[in-house]
Amino acid sequence: MTGPAGDDRHTEIHRQLAAALAELVPDDPSIPPHPYLRRHLARHAAQGRVLDDVHVPPALLPWESSSGLGRLLAGESSPPAHQQWLQVWATLEPYSRELSPLSRLTSLHLAHHAATSRLRPGPRAGSPDAPFDRSPVTPLWSDCANPDNVWALNDADVVSLASVVPRRRSPAQALLVTGDDHGVVRVLRRDGSAAAPPVTLHEGAVTHLLPLHEGIVATGSTDGAVAILNAPRGRRTGEVLRRTAAWVTALTLHRPPGRTAVLLAAWSDGHLAAFNTATLHRVDIPLPALVPGSAHLSGTTGPDGAGLLLVAQHDTVSASDGRTTRVCSRHSAPVRTLVALSEPGAYAVGDAHGRLSVHSVDADADIRTHSVEAVASGAVTALGVVTVEGRETLAAGGADGTVRLWRPDSLEPVGESLPAHAEAVTALTALSDGPVTRLITAGSDRTVRNWPLDGSTFRHARARWNRVTASALSPGPVHLLAVTEGTTTLVRDIGTGTERPLIEDETVTALAWARLHHRPVLAAALSDNSIALRALEPGDDPEPPPRLRGHFSPALALLALPGAGDSSLLASGSADGTVRLWDLDRLRSLAVFDDHRFSVRALASTRTDGGVLLASGGSDGNVRVWDVGALTQYGPTIRCGQNIVNDVAFARLRGETGLRMVTAGQNGTLRLWDPDAASGPLAEFAPGDGELQAVTAFRVHRRRLVLAAAGATGIHLWDAAADRMLLQIVTGHPVTALRVAPQPEGELSTVLLATGEAGTMIFRIHHDRL
Repeated sequence: MTGPAGDDRHTEIHRQLAAALAELVPDDPSIPPHPYLRRHLARHAAQGRVLDDVHVPPALLPWESSSGLGRLLAGESSPPAHQQWLQVWATLEPYSRELSPLSRLTSLHLAHHAATSRLRPGPRAGSPDAPFDRSPVTPLWSDCANPDNVWALNDADVVSLASVVPRRRSPAQALLVTGDDHGVVRVLRRDGSAAAPPVTLHEGAVTHLLPLHEGIVATGSTDGAVAILNAPRGRRTGEVLRRTAAWVTALTLHRPPGRTAVLLAAWSDGHLAAFNTATLHRVDIPLPALVPGSAHLSGTTGPDGAGLLLVAQHDTVSASDGRTTRVCSRHSAPVRTLVALSEPGAYAVGDAHGRLSVHSVDADADIRTHSVEAVASGAVTALGVVTVEGRETLAAGGADGTVRLWRPDSLEPVGESLPAHAEAVTALTALSDGPVTRLITAGSDRTVRNWPLDGSTFRHARARWNRVTASALSPGPVHLLAVTEGTTTLVRDIGTGTERPLIEDETVTALAWARLHHRPVLAAALSDNSIALRALEPGDDPEPPPRLRGHFSPALALLALPGAGDSSLLASGSADGTVRLWDLDRLRSLAVFDDHRFSVRALASTRTDGGVLLASGGSDGNVRVWDVGALTQYGPTIRCGQNIVNDVAFARLRGETGLRMVTAGQNGTLRLWDPDAASGPLAEFAPGDGELQAVTAFRVHRRRLVLAAAGATGIHLWDAAADRMLLQIVTGHPVTALRVAPQPEGELSTVLLATGEAGTMIFRIHHDRL
């Protein structure tokens, strides 16, 4: 049966199926549902137009195996209510396909708290808001943005995007082509799945993608080559031209007067060449002269209807008709992006200072010069012309990760800025998705994201990146969280939710809780190379508050140490390559260790029978251990072979004597070391999650050693003795600091602080559930 009646009957059948199948999902998310439910329940609910948390229960999501729930949600024209759990799962789905159900359950539990209970304590066990009571973790606090609208992940930065339609007038066949800085090109369908295997097309970054006709795409690279990709087949079909000792700086289509459109390519040595788009043979046409350096090209039509070529070099945009070239606009900063508008002779420019401007080739045209300041914090890194609500619109991406829409005739913004990426936006394009057009953006966070291209996307407030540059969690039972966001350092009571600013209008690079004359203070490393000591209660600080001075660059790591007798000690590691020990009560330096060649990025300490040991690691790739009592180096220097050492922690393995250390490296590995020996690593763990920024260690049941490491997209818990993964927690963004809060003796859980590009998470790990 077809037609409206048939469609309604089809929808009703699937609605009934979804309702019946949902009753079969176990209430306990640790119990695996039937494979049919995991694979097909969400699709039945979508076809029945009841894709919500009732018909796809939260307990199913850790087991969901269709890998398409996010795409089902994105395809709904009028989504039903109550999709809270589904929407949260959609943000995790791209990262979770290889994870265990336990890791999925844990990630979903934390992400749901982040999405629904921001800045509030976590739900208590047994409450209606805590259906995952048997989760290995309990969220305590979150001020963290979940990953949003992730469409595809990449193991390198995606630096170019293009949408192509293999067959004319068939938007349902639209494909997305991505190029990354490893020379790899990928072809994706509208649902984000791969249409073909990845193709290594170049030896350098694929910086330019230009659709030619029916799925044929010209590619330009830093290896100096212009090559051709057949996108529907996912294969390279030839090379147009390669120039050595130069890189491709621009590709565009241009229609010279009296000729069909040609492919233009510019190189960094100033060479400019034209090619027939069908045969790809060289075409001899008059072309303007370029100076060596970066160039931006855009073909357009002049006010008289003749073809024009727009050329931007340095801070100047010129127009050439094949006979003459004249300057059209000059800019206060180098031009970073250039696009032609539909109005003849009109074009838009984004520059390195974040300014967007619209100009006209003809000074007498109706389009007058418009400009707007501070489109982005930093450069305008991506610019495109899209259609929003039937009107031509500029989409501008910035170095701060935001995307904004602008009306080109007035440069009035459409809605608010969209926090699209945690890092700079590297490329954007529009992709037709049947009746819906989507804005596809790529960023230096190695994600490709998918946004409905309508005004509502930019009018509805979204969680902003709450980037934390420093953090510290006080010992319990009342945990105080100190975080630096921008130039403000706040102290929050995570039990009550109260907060107050402690340091304002100061750039802080590291924080640590310490004690001054037996009272808690916050030590903060400042950009003027000093370390400020701030009392917790207002009015307790002397005037002016005490500062420690001696570093020649800001401290990047601070650590409170147990001192001898009643003294309070603080260790600091600085970008000047030194480690300093401070007596806080006497406000003086006790020792300076200057053996590191470059920045000291990490500190860790432990108490032994012989006293207190301090470990330091940094950009020289080495770890050194210091005897705090003797003020000398303990043991040999450990050359870790991990490029930069981002973090270090002390550990002891079950059933073994002696001390152990673990290092987190820029090369993506954790390595376990014996600080008493100069031999190689005792064990190595590589979670395959990019650069490891942080590591910490804790004991489970006083026996098993667990190492927690933070990578590009998650936190990985590793049983060092058994050499096996225990748990993976998806964050979707790099975590730059992991710290264990001190707990009472015999406590059967561990409180972990994780901070990074997306904000802060604090959660309790239950030992008996790992």
